[in-house]
Amino acid sequence: MASERRPTFKLPPGTCDTHVHIWGPFDRFPVAKGAPYTPPERNKHDLVALHARLGVERAVIVQTTVYKSDNRAMLDAIADSKGAYRGVALIDGSFGDAEYQALHDGGVRGVRFGFVKHLGGIPDLDLVRRTADRIAEMGWHLVLHLDAANIPEFEALFRSFRLPAVVDHMGRPPAQDGLDQAPFRILLDLLKTPNWWVKVSGSERISAAGPPFHDAIPFARKLVEIAPDRTLWGTDWPHPNVRWEPDEADLVDLLPAFGDAAALQRVLVDNPARLYGFP
Repeated sequence: MASERRPTFKLPPGTCDTHVHIWGPFDRFPVAKGAPYTPPERNKHDLVALHARLGVERAVIVQTTVYKSDNRAMLDAIADSKGAYRGVALIDGSFGDAEYQALHDGGVRGVRFGFVKHLGGIPDLDLVRRTADRIAEMGWHLVLHLDAANIPEFEALFRSFRLPAVVDHMGRPPAQDGLDQAPFRILLDLLKTPNWWVKVSGSERISAAGPPFHDAIPFARKLVEIAPDRTLWGTDWPHPNVRWEPDEADLVDLLPAFGDAAALQRVLVDNPARLYGFP
């Protein structure tokens, strides 16, 4: 049962949750054949209710492998949002100019590639490179969903990107391995270049201690410190494939530990407005 608790921390006006997913309604948008998992229905109305409880005004819907490259459920939610939502799509090699233009007109501003093992593993790297070149022309960005081990493995590829590249969930570093683990150190170094961004989402994913996920705080705080103008925040609602399903109010209440008020204004409001083109 969904929590009804409101967070103690009051989010600033214009806060954007840059990492949410939409599943359903399944009678209109059924799960793709061969999807790696079948989630419960969590539709656009559920998302509106969540953000009303938290005090979130804007959101970015990130397409998941549940729908593969069928982006209709995401586009439907964006169309109903009166300008409050943007999207990050999944694509395949069949997409051409018409498909990209339809996504852009529908509010999409990025393409996501997943490398994590439990969701299909390494993508077609030639497609990744071609897509990066294609969407750079449109002013879009790449979103990368990585296991921590992928960061050193594909560091050379990642350093070749010239368009904005956003790393989901802090790069998924296992909290028990500490700040000095090699994948996290490489991520910090990537963030020294101006096209690299990161989301301080997924505290529940990297935590070893469990709720309220305080062992994720040092990672988020370090990322905000290194790249205050290129860090984003998101809830990752509805939290697919997690060990501990969090109360999103708890995730909001972690934020004051990530940075001071000026830093959080950038992370929650200014940075997403700039990257996603919110007014």
